[in-house]
Amino acid sequence: MELLIKAKDIFVEYVGRDILDIDELELYSYDRIGLVGANGTGKSTLLKVLLGELTPPGCKLNRIGEFAYIPQLDEIVMQEVKDFSVIGKLGVRDLDRKIMSGGEETRLKIAQALSGHVHGIFADEPTSHLDRQGIDFLIGQLKYFYGALLIVSHDRYFLDQVVDKIWELKDGNITEYWGNYSDYLRQKEKEYKNQATKYKQFIAEKERLEKAAEEKRNQANKMSQKTKGAAKKDKSKSGGRLAHEKTIGSKQKTLHNAAKSIEQRIEDLGEIEAPENISTIRFRQSKALELHNPYPIIGEEVNKNFGDNVLFKKASFQIPLGAKVALVGDNGSGKTTLIEMILNHEEGISISPKAEIGYFAQNGYKYNHNQKVMEFMQEDCDYNIAEIRSVLASMGITHRDINKELSVLSGGEIIKLLLAKMLMGKFNILLMDEPSNFLDIPSLEALEMLMKEYTGTIIFISHDKKLVDNVADVIYEIKDRKINWL
Repeated sequence: MELLIKAKDIFVEYVGRDILDIDELELYSYDRIGLVGANGTGKSTLLKVLLGELTPPGCKLNRIGEFAYIPQLDEIVMQEVKDFSVIGKLGVRDLDRKIMSGGEETRLKIAQALSGHVHGIFADEPTSHLDRQGIDFLIGQLKYFYGALLIVSHDRYFLDQVVDKIWELKDGNITEYWGNYSDYLRQKEKEYKNQATKYKQFIAEKERLEKAAEEKRNQANKMSQKTKGAAKKDKSKSGGRLAHEKTIGSKQKTLHNAAKSIEQRIEDLGEIEAPENISTIRFRQSKALELHNPYPIIGEEVNKNFGDNVLFKKASFQIPLGAKVALVGDNGSGKTTLIEMILNHEEGISISPKAEIGYFAQNGYKYNHNQKVMEFMQEDCDYNIAEIRSVLASMGITHRDINKELSVLSGGEIIKLLLAKMLMGKFNILLMDEPSNFLDIPSLEALEMLMKEYTGTIIFISHDKKLVDNVADVIYEIKDRKINWL
């Protein structure tokens, strides 16, 4: 067991908000860690601190050995690749090309990290733009990597296969959980249930004590009223009256002291936080948008080619009403093309006349940047403000963000808004191209729930195995120019 990194007093502040506030952190040679947390919590920043690329004031960092870094896509740096067999297996064909697809750039930077002899690898969303085959190859490589791993990823299947410890970054601090991501979820669920039980017991005991204290005060007040009544009745019997008052006064004091004692017990209980509320969203659909065709979209002997590149040759498929249909396949197999063909009602594809189709594309969004969030969400939407707030909250858009203009939101926040707007729109069929890209894990899990609760039909493309497994009723694989029902 070799200590590779020891860091103390990691404090990073941004625009008056604490991003990182970690007293001490250690990374050992045997560590295989998944770093998880919501967007903006500082995961990428922490990687850069541990790599020495960012040095916060007062931070003490002792780093032993060499580390490879797989940055996010927009940070790619063309470096020397020593192992060209890895390049080939990752599917990068031509290193001299200046223009590469997102998938090729991701594969290249992974190859750069794996080809070096290093003590550890830090990776920031390494599965972005990889197809299922590329992800499985990367899993195989990292499983047999001899050094330490610290990985930021929203791919839960990938984390399950590669890591055996989770660092949860929340409110600037790290909480450590042993096991893979699924183990982490089970531990979080247990924590939630324990917290819910403690909170329920706390509220019950607090209410019991408050009621007891109130009863003691009421009894003391009644005795006070009796004393005044006795004084009015017989002023002549002063000796008896005084004795009577003395007895009642003693009892009053005892009751007041008992009430104060109970109030102290209430104070000693302290405060127990309520567990985070888990809300369920219920979607509805107007009668005017109901479809009755059991297969609202049918493709019969569909053909598609771009020059000599044949994507589909006499391919057929049927989309069941109300189903959640996943399209899977290698990069370049034609998944996005098929969705665009459906959207454009191309030859060979028949669509129900009453179909109202919503489309979530990977890029190319147009919206008024000066619009405010709630104004944007209410456009062409039948849901009330409370319902819209509930859906946005599930996606991590808080009440503080509701009155912001779209221009100040991050790319990830815009993605969440667009997904929520489409799910609440006046549609009965949704086409979604990689909806999980750029979402943090909490938002991704919320998206899963929203997709499952959605009342209409969804066709979605995803390389996220967990998303497909958890949401899809039907899976079509595009392979060898055909569309095959799995």
